[in-house]
This record gives sequence, structure tokens and C-alpha cells, in this order.
Amino acid sequence: MEEKENEYVRRTQKDCTMSFKMSVIREYEETDISLGTLSRKYGIQGSYTVRQWINKFGTFDWQNKTLQPMGRTKDQELLGLREKVKVRERKNARLERELEQKDMKAGFFDLMIDIAEEECGVEIRKKCPPGQSSDTRK
Repeated sequence: MEEKENEYVRRTQKDCTMSFKMSVIREYEETDISLGTLSRKYGIQGSYTVRQWINKFGTFDWQNKTLQPMGRTKDQELLGLREKVKVRERKNARLERELEQKDMKAGFFDLMIDIAEEECGVEIRKKCPPGQSSDTRK
């Protein structure tokens, strides 16, 4: 049985992370997309699942059927803050790895210049004066 490239994989509720659920909810609240369209777009088994997520984690009041945002509960705020912390921790770890690689690369290049200067007997590094030249006639 051949699998099509564009065919999506159906998800169960257990497969979905909290950040995925929150992004689906955010897309529903910020756009005029329907629940059925969202469930088809992301391969969620039914629009009822998305509705449950919105009832549980969303900011709109479904009981009163109003489109005015409700205040977020402390649990919702805590979940949102935890997600932000996780994202920032991952970004911080990535930036620290990149900085370490850049430092190693700079050290490697300095070492290569030192070796080239010793073997060739030529000064490669420029010894520039600390101030800018005041001679502007050139």
C-alpha cells in the first residue's frame, strides 16, 4: 500500500502537546476559520476535540455564546507562562551552543594565524593605530 506525500496523519489527543493545542486555539480565536476546517488542516480526529480544547484552554466564553474574551484563569496563565519559559530556555540553550561554537572557531582561526606567521615568517595581523587618521587629503 503506497502512502501519498500530501496525506496527513490523524492524531489522537494523546499525541498533541500543549503547545500544539494552544497554537490551534490561538489560530481559531484570531481568525474566522471553522472548527471543522481546523481539524482537517491539522489532522485532528474531529471538530469536537478542538471545541473541548477551546472550552478548556481558550479565552472565549462558550457558555454565554459571546465573543467577548473572558479573563484567563490562573491555570491558563500558568500554562502560558510555562510554555514561554520552555521556549526561552530552548532558545537560550541554542544561543549558548552557538556562542561556544563561535568562540571555538575564533580560537581556531587565531591559532591558524599564529602557525602561519611562525612558518612563513610574515606578519599577517595588521597593527592599526588606535585612533582614526586625521589625514583626509588622500
